[in-house]
This record gives sequence, C-alpha cells and structure tokens, in this order.
Amino acid sequence: MARIAPKWAPAMPRDQQPSSLGLRSIALLDGLTPERLDTLACECAWRRCAPEQQIISREADDRDLYLIVSGRVRVTTYSAGGRQVTFRDIAAGDYFGEVAAIDGEPRSADVIALESTLVASMPPAVFWRLAREEPLVAERMLLRLASLMRGLSERVIDLSTLGVQNRIYAELLRLAREAGIAGNTARIDPAPKHTDIASRVSTYREQVTRELSALVKLGILERGDHALVIRDVARLERLVEEVRGTA
Repeated sequence: MARIAPKWAPAMPRDQQPSSLGLRSIALLDGLTPERLDTLACECAWRRCAPEQQIISREADDRDLYLIVSGRVRVTTYSAGGRQVTFRDIAAGDYFGEVAAIDGEPRSADVIALESTLVASMPPAVFWRLAREEPLVAERMLLRLASLMRGLSERVIDLSTLGVQNRIYAELLRLAREAGIAGNTARIDPAPKHTDIASRVSTYREQVTRELSALVKLGILERGDHALVIRDVARLERLVEEVRGTA
C-alpha cells in the first residue's frame, strides 16, 4: 500500500529579532559590509521552525529566498501515490528557494525542517536588488545553479540506467564524499535512516537494508554508534564506476 504523505501544518511565523550577526554565517553573503548586512537583516522576516515543520510547500505562492541561520532542512516532494522523493538536505549557512525567487513561478518542492531551524526569508525585490548591486552574490548564485543542474543531470542518468543496488551504492559514495574521505575511509555521522536513502534513490527501505547488510559482509561498510563507516571507499567507487561504465 502506498504511503500517504504526512500533512504538516505550514510553518507559522515566530517573531525573531533581526540579526546581522546571524547573516554573517551565510556563505552567499560572505564579504558584504556590516552596514549592508544590517540593512538586509531588517529587510528579512525571521522565524524559528520546529523539527518536521513545513517551511514551504510545493505549488505555494511565496517567492522568498530562505537563508538558513541555524539548523538543517530537507528538500522533498511526494508522488501521486504517496511515495516520498528526497532531493537534498541543506545545512546552516546555506539557502533555498532561489528558483522561485528568480523565475517567479510556484514552488517546485516541499522544504521541511529536520531540526530546530532559524531562517531569514528575503523578499524577491530585496534579492534582485542585492544581486544587481553585489556582483559577487550574483556570481555565487549562478555557480550554485550550475552545480545543481549538474547534480540533477547525474541523478537522472543514475535513475535511468542503474539498478537499485547500484543506485544505493552511488548514494553511499555521495554521502561519503560529502562527509569527507580520509585515506580510504569515510565516516557518515549521523548515519542516514534507511527510509531516507530509499527516498533518494527511488526504492524501498527493505531493499536498502538488504544492500547495506551485504556491504557489511563484504567488509566495505561498518555500522558504528550512530554512524556508518565506509571502510573501503576505493572498492565502493570501483563498484559504482564499473556499472556506470557499462550502463
């Protein structure tokens, strides 16, 4: 039976004091003058969202750019049958909502807070003024969009050409690179839930559990306390590349 998407209530604004200090942690704004950050802080709406609270919803009308001052969010959506499809997780210092802010079209995905999260939402008019007046901000945005396009292209290719097993391997390799590889090992901490991996590679939790158990038996993967340790990253890379090369 298809799982029905949970009905989160939209995130209700909770008044937070504007803080240019909070904006200093946002990579997109790095290098702006304190005076500019002070102005931007007052032009943004600040609110704190509880874990699992919906911040924006697919097809919603708002067009703000959201800056993550603290916490972590997930960009996701649901199929007509209720299956969750996860695009990516975004941490403090980053941002989301740029596509709707740029093209003025409805939201293309849901964004959920994974933990207590403080966001500053920037109205489109403020965003566009900033992009015009601060070329470095515009450049960073363009590079971000190019990176997202490349990542989505790679994901489409994987979903179209790789079997479930190899999609899971590719996702583990992506998580290992994101966590950082030291020597030939990587520690993914905290360990992702099997349901989260499944939603990223379009499969079921049970399949993920089977494949992770198989990697443990091969000595490639080790389950630690609250973490997954890739003990042989090079071998995992070979498994992924061999299949991609023949797909």
